[in-house]
Formats: sequence, C-alpha cells, structure tokens
Amino acid sequence: MLTVDFSRFPLAPGDRVLDLGCGAGRHAFECYRRGAQVVALDQNGEEIREVAKWFAAMKEAGEAPEGATATAMEGDALALPFPDESFDVVIISEVMEHIPDDKGVLAEMVRVLKPGGRIAITVPRYGPEKVCWALSDAYHEVEGGHIRIYKADELLAKIREAGLKPYGTHHAHALHSPYWWLKCAFGVDNDKALPVKAYHKLLVWDIMKKPLATRVAEQALNPLIGKSFVAYATKPHLPKLAEAGADAR
Repeated sequence: MLTVDFSRFPLAPGDRVLDLGCGAGRHAFECYRRGAQVVALDQNGEEIREVAKWFAAMKEAGEAPEGATATAMEGDALALPFPDESFDVVIISEVMEHIPDDKGVLAEMVRVLKPGGRIAITVPRYGPEKVCWALSDAYHEVEGGHIRIYKADELLAKIREAGLKPYGTHHAHALHSPYWWLKCAFGVDNDKALPVKAYHKLLVWDIMKKPLATRVAEQALNPLIGKSFVAYATKPHLPKLAEAGADAR
C-alpha cells in the first residue's frame, strides 16, 4: 500500500533515492522495482534487518531491473550519514509527526538532496487525525507516538522555509480512516472487536484484489476523509550568481 503517487512523483531508473524512516520498506521496495539506487534508512534495527531480507529476496526473484541497487541501514534522521547533495529523490512517509525537531529533519533532507531533486512528504491528515486523538489517548500518548497534528498550510510553510518549492499535494487512504476510528473507539490494542475485525478483512481484501468499486470509492472519498496528506516539492537550483559567489568563497 503506497502513499506516494509515483504518477505525480516521477522516478527514473538510476535515480539515487533515500527512503527516510522507511519502516517496513513499502516505498523503498517500489523504488527498487522501478530501477532506482535505493537507500532505506530507519532507526529501528529490527525493521531494517527485515527490509534487508526483502531486498535480497527481490534480487533473487529478479523483481528489480539490471542496474538497480538497494541498501538497508540504521541511522538518525537528524544526522544523516551522507555527504551533501547525495540523492536525486528523498521520501519521508508518516515519520515527521513522530519527531520533535521536524525542522531539523527537513534541513537534513534538503542538505542531502541534489539541486533539482524531488522530495515527497506524507503525514496524517489533520481532520481524520483529530478524530483519532479525540477518541483515544492511547492512540498517540505512547513512546515514539504522534506528537503533533499538521495542518496542510503549516506543513507547506515549513517545507518552503526549508528552501524547497512545493509543486503538488493530495490526500490518500480514505478507506483507512474509518478503520482507525474504530480502532480508537474500541481500543487501539483490541483487535478482537467485531467491527474492527470485519473492517480489517475488508481492507486486506481491497489491498489484495484492488476491485474497481473500492478504487473509485476511495478516489471520491480521499478529498473528504483521506487519512494521509501528501506533499511534493523540489529543491531549486542556485542562481548562477549565487553559485559563482559560493565557488569564490
């Protein structure tokens, strides 16, 4: 289940991609399939080891084209272990709402992104997330949990302040909002509640079968109750005079 829409966020074979806070690796795997040179980074060592196993399995199965590469590594989003301007593409999906110093993370992403490079940022959407917080303290008051809810304008302002130029936004995963509302209402750790179990089966069926009816329904509902807000931006090239001044220094 991808949150980034690659029809709006084009990826070319050979692009060097950083999936920051990769989690289980869903976006990293898709980039690998598209022929990118992928680095999947997360602070969770257990998840990184699992992602590395999947990268190896994909290579063995021939799922990635020739020239594609994939590396999984532990790391700190606030101190990325890469030189300046190392990546053509950076993806950070459902991560920034967990990090106190979100401006610091943005600065690090901008630092490692090449001029002209592209960045995709996804966070929980304000409205559906507010419902979750209202229904359950346990949903967000956990170690490593969500510490803020972004309004779209607020996130876009921070993206601009970091030196990036937004070029598109959308919402995703409308069918998942009711599932999380049910989870919060019946208990975030209570997977045995009948409404939660039934809705989870629906989501699994939808992900596996991708029927036209639910695809159309989700597209129609995304502007209203999409669970995630997605923003795309580019890192502008320095003006020629600025480049010359930097070289002179």
